[in-house]
Amino acid sequence: MFSGEAEIQARRKTLAVLQDEVRRVLDSARDLGQLFTFLVKADSAGITSTLERIRKAEEDAEQLRRMLTRELAEIGTMMINREDFLRTAYNVEEMSGYIAGVAFKLSQVKFAGSGSSKSSSSSKAIAAIVEGLRELIDMSVESVQRLNEVVRALAINPIHAIDLSNSVQKLERQVDEKYRNLTVKVLNEMGDAKGPSSSSIKEVLFLKDAIEEIEDLVDICLSATDSITILALGL
Repeated sequence: MFSGEAEIQARRKTLAVLQDEVRRVLDSARDLGQLFTFLVKADSAGITSTLERIRKAEEDAEQLRRMLTRELAEIGTMMINREDFLRTAYNVEEMSGYIAGVAFKLSQVKFAGSGSSKSSSSSKAIAAIVEGLRELIDMSVESVQRLNEVVRALAINPIHAIDLSNSVQKLERQVDEKYRNLTVKVLNEMGDAKGPSSSSIKEVLFLKDAIEEIEDLVDICLSATDSITILALGL
C-alpha cells in the first residue's frame, strides 16, 4: 500500500471518531435544552433522567477523545495535521464539560413558580430572565449543531466546511450580546425581585455562573470550528 493511501485511510478513521465525539456533545447540548424545560415545569423525574444522560455523554466524549488520541499515536508522523485533530478533539471534550457544569448549576435554581408571590413587575422581570435564558440555551445548542455540520462537511467537501464555519462565528457574536444583557438582568432584576436571603443569593450566583459557562461553551465551540478550518485547509 502506498504511504499516501495509508494516510487517507488513517485520516478517514480519525475523522470518524471525531464525528462521533461531536455527535455525542450535540446530544448532550440538546439534553441541556430539555433539562431547562423540565426545570421550569419542576419535573423531578425528567430532571434526574436528563442529568444522567448529560453525565453519560460527558463520559462518552472523554472516551472518544482518548480513542482518537490512541489512533493518532499509532499513526505517528504519517499524518501531518494530527495536532489539529487532537486540538479539535480536546476542544469538543471541553464543551461536554461545560454542558455538564451548566446543567448542574441550573439544577440548583428553582424556576417553577418564580415570582408568583411577588409583585406583577417582579414576576415579569423573572419571566423575562427565564425566557432570555431559554433563548441563550437554544443559541448554544444551535452553535453545537453547526459545529456538527462543519465536521460532517469536512469528510465530504473541506471547502464547504470552511464556508459553514463562518456561521458559527456570527452566532458567537450574537451569544456574546445576549450573555451581557442577560447577566445585567440577573444581577439587577432577579436579585431585587427575590430579596436578600442567603438562598436567593445562592441561586442568583448559580444562575450567573451558568450563563457565563454557556457563553464559554460557545467560545470553545468557535475554537473547535477554527481548528477544523485549519484541518480543512490541509485536506
